[in-house]
Amino acid sequence: MSNVDQEHGPECDCPDCGDPRSMDFLDKYLSVWIFGAMAIGVGLGFVAPSVTQPIQDLHLVPIGLILMMYPPLAKVNYDQLPRVFAQWKVLGLSLLQNWLIGPTLMVALALIFFGGIVPGLPARPEFFLGLVFIGMARCIAMVLVWNDLAEGSGEYAAGLVAFNSVFQILTYGVYITFFALFLPDVLGLETLTAGIAAFNITAMQVFEAIAIFLGIPFAAGIFSRFVGTRTKGEEWYEEQFVPKIDPLTLVALLFTVIVMFAMQGERIVGQPTDVLLIAVPLTIYFVVMFFVSFAMGHRIGADYSTTTAIGFTAASNNFELAIAVAVAVFGVGSGVAFTTVIGPLIEVPVLLSLVYAALWLQRNVDWRGHTTGQIGSTKPASATDDEPDPVTEDD
Repeated sequence: MSNVDQEHGPECDCPDCGDPRSMDFLDKYLSVWIFGAMAIGVGLGFVAPSVTQPIQDLHLVPIGLILMMYPPLAKVNYDQLPRVFAQWKVLGLSLLQNWLIGPTLMVALALIFFGGIVPGLPARPEFFLGLVFIGMARCIAMVLVWNDLAEGSGEYAAGLVAFNSVFQILTYGVYITFFALFLPDVLGLETLTAGIAAFNITAMQVFEAIAIFLGIPFAAGIFSRFVGTRTKGEEWYEEQFVPKIDPLTLVALLFTVIVMFAMQGERIVGQPTDVLLIAVPLTIYFVVMFFVSFAMGHRIGADYSTTTAIGFTAASNNFELAIAVAVAVFGVGSGVAFTTVIGPLIEVPVLLSLVYAALWLQRNVDWRGHTTGQIGSTKPASATDDEPDPVTEDD
């Protein structure tokens, strides 16, 4: 995907605005590769369920996640991050989306589908708690891939992910306690948390998950850019090194999809009704959060790349953390753990669809004059024709 800065809009004919005709072979048929990987994973897990144990023992899912996040983080121009964190309008909007709108929406959906308050939909406490665990865990991992595929700002995605990570360490346990224990009691839905007095979730548990799934690829990306640009120069790094590592994102994504689906292949085939039932509120959540956040970003005058980063960081969740906590609290065979594991299986096809939706919006929405949060080009000076950085609204 291209990083060229443009004021795209309707009828834009430039080759860098997500037009499928301008994509390379791998990107053009991305949906085919991902759905194929999903099918392979489910088939492998169903035919050979014993494959789950070596996948766990060899930590293949964490390895795949770390590898697929490395190229997007290696592309980030970390010199621009201070300017990202100076954009309080964008950061404030992200804070609102991730820590008020997102959790509230997920809890509302969990109550509607699994709270026993809607006729025909019985209370399913394990599914309710699983969705709450997911909703309170904000994005840190796969969002970087979706944002990269949709040509969003790598600097903003990295900055917002880091921003959310700090809040997550401080608030995850508090949010879980409030939404999963306190709120049901207030609403008279005590059956949803019957027998549960408290969740022993520590800040260290959250920190460990973030350190593994975000800290490692972040460190690798920073190290690559620091060493590469200082030994070979900015132009070599952007024009030779980055294109060479770029395919690793897709390869690692497909590998991760296969092993994730393989781990749940038997349950997906054996319990399709439960999978579909969990998929409905999750799909609604992803779609609503993305388009609402995207519209809010456009409303404040953010450019396409910034708006896209805002949209995907709000629509994604930290499933790795949700799964780890659910397994630690309720056990690997629990319905709560099952619900959190289904999360990323639904996220992959839905967020992939939203990538194409974002690229369509890039081509068909007029972005001229949208400069809020704009931090300039991330390309070498020689590639930008020595044009000055745009004056931003917040400057």
